Amino acid sequence: MPELNYYDRYEELKSNGKTAVIYPIITQSAYDWNSMHDYYAGYCDSCIHAKLHTAYEKTYSASGNGFRILEFLGYDVIDDIDIDKNPQILDKYDKIILLHNEYVTKKEFDAIIHHPNVVYLYPNSLSSEVIVDYSSNNITLIRGPGYPTSNITNGFDWEYDNTVFLKDWDCKSLEFYPVANGHMLNCYPETLLPNYGYELLKELKNL
Repeated sequence: MPELNYYDRYEELKSNGKTAVIYPIITQSAYDWNSMHDYYAGYCDSCIHAKLHTAYEKTYSASGNGFRILEFLGYDVIDDIDIDKNPQILDKYDKIILLHNEYVTKKEFDAIIHHPNVVYLYPNSLSSEVIVDYSSNNITLIRGPGYPTSNITNGFDWEYDNTVFLKDWDCKSLEFYPVANGHMLNCYPETLLPNYGYELLKELKNL
């Protein structure tokens, strides 16, 4: 329970405004066996589908540590599906915190990049475009790095793609840097947050 490491500092680190954390339930689903992540990992040549999960499993691929800590600290929680079905939901919030939302729909992508204050806490977010069939709860990959053609580096041709920082799990040179609609972190903080995330969480609160 990594969130309990911040119990004594709750008052200092707790959410101080209308801020929402977006839980990446589509990405969580895409990391199932024989799903989209297996296609990218080279384990399957035709795995471009996934079954949409109905529960937050708080896995590593879905930023489980970060989510648990931020939820504990009182940040509002919404997810990909909330935004896809009602993009205007983001208008309620002064700040949005994105986790490892690697797979997103076009509606979600548009809503996020047009919000004026987004903190991209995990690299590799907004990397692949998917569609969701809610009648069957099926997710299908539409466009992403190397799919459907090898020259594609980001499913939305997004100029702020920061996948280059995905493999930096040590976060020894951790910093937020500005982009057009917020800030991005230059490392993958999932292993840092449970025990050494105090300074990061403090800065996150004040961005």
